[in-house]
Amino acid sequence: MVAGLAVASVALSGCLYSQIPEERTSTTRTPDTAGVAPELLPYYSQEVDWQPCGVRFDCTEVTAPLDWDNPGDGEISLALVRHQATGEFQGSLLINPGGPGGSGYDFVADSLDYAVGADIIERFDVIGFDPRGVGRSTAVECLDGAAMDEYNYGVVEGERGSAEWEDALNARNQEYSEACEANSGGILPFITTVNSARDMDLIRAVLGDEVLNYLGYSYGTFLGATYARLYPERAQRLVLDGAIDPSVPGLEVGATQAGGFESALRAYLEDCLGTAECPFSGSLDEALTDFQALLASIARSPVPNGDGRMLTVDTAVTGTITALYSADSWPYLTQGITAVLQGDPSVMFALADSYNSRGPDGEYIDNSAEAFRAYNCMDYPVEDDPAAEEASMKIVEDVAPTFAPYWDGPDPCETWPYPPVGTRDEIAASGSGPIVVIGTTNDPATPYAWSESLAEQLENGVLVTRVGEGHTGYNKGNSCVDDAVEGFLIDGTVPEDGLRCE
Repeated sequence: MVAGLAVASVALSGCLYSQIPEERTSTTRTPDTAGVAPELLPYYSQEVDWQPCGVRFDCTEVTAPLDWDNPGDGEISLALVRHQATGEFQGSLLINPGGPGGSGYDFVADSLDYAVGADIIERFDVIGFDPRGVGRSTAVECLDGAAMDEYNYGVVEGERGSAEWEDALNARNQEYSEACEANSGGILPFITTVNSARDMDLIRAVLGDEVLNYLGYSYGTFLGATYARLYPERAQRLVLDGAIDPSVPGLEVGATQAGGFESALRAYLEDCLGTAECPFSGSLDEALTDFQALLASIARSPVPNGDGRMLTVDTAVTGTITALYSADSWPYLTQGITAVLQGDPSVMFALADSYNSRGPDGEYIDNSAEAFRAYNCMDYPVEDDPAAEEASMKIVEDVAPTFAPYWDGPDPCETWPYPPVGTRDEIAASGSGPIVVIGTTNDPATPYAWSESLAEQLENGVLVTRVGEGHTGYNKGNSCVDDAVEGFLIDGTVPEDGLRCE
């Protein structure tokens, strides 16, 4: 899998309120245990001990079974943060920012007003949580910082595509997988989206909500759709923004994303050519050819950075993809390309570091990359059909000629210590409430066709289209989308299926 399924790396800031209403007198409600199996009652009946952790924020941990099929075989901890409704309380709203591996805890605690709009903040307790394997919850742990640097940025031995090159990558992947197994305390077989969806129902119940209100971005759409499949009667107000098609196999995911990023690159270059700062000139096709030449040059001769790292073409592609998540980041891509042309890769490294959660001091901020690997290796069946792989690469070459030369390599999940348990099937969620699916027409990471497909699969799916660039559509400055989402979550007003927001 490529980086496109991960949560977008953007600069976020928390929000402050000049006038803060009094907090509710009661901050803990009675857990909802209706219909719970006896062996799960100890989990569903636990009372949440909220502790203050900021202005109108409080935090807690919830205990969940390690193995939902065998709840007596161990426990894990799930970290939650809550921002209490500033006005009339309407219920809880769970948030997942994507990934898999993105921290919902940090997303809500650090950037509440980016996660949701002001009307949602007024009416809901906004709940951020770290899914199992992620961040402050019982987490996947793999490599230390130095080893992670070598894995992410090291120059791979051998000519790209050669047997020597593939052997070197396989050896790196094997080392990574073995480290995850050794350092993760036995949780790897249970890091799956199905288990995470079951955790989410537990969170709903201990918060005292009879039904789930949920907003999921990117991978969070797959988590939300999986929840709706497992618990359709409780899935009443779900918004899935920037959808993943749950029926698409891994090879097709990669090929489709490659085309999405190629389209976003062309949109960026077209915009760039209209600015004085653009390092390219001429027509769009000429600019694209020049960018392809730049990548080829880096592939032949990696560019040294001031900290001793070498800018490889893989790192340059990662930095480029990071900036393509949002049109707001396009100026940084212009800066990065201009600097690389002058022999300075520091800006491109900063973009790649942002994607890899590597801080300016060289320390890794979170375990999102490790969790990303763990979920994908358990959720996606391994595809080892050479003919299918060849056909997929042919599609990539057709739809993404810029990225195709660097979209290859052995599947890192081939070395994962546990076989995958997930399947790739359509999700209908029969019996659920309306589920609003938002698709952005030129979303590079979760292409619009996936949102169309998911909305069609869901028995009660409703498609809202944002016409524009970038990853995800809600709370991105489009009042049509925002009104549709907030009217649905707050008032239960279902948007017109097929609503198109220019």
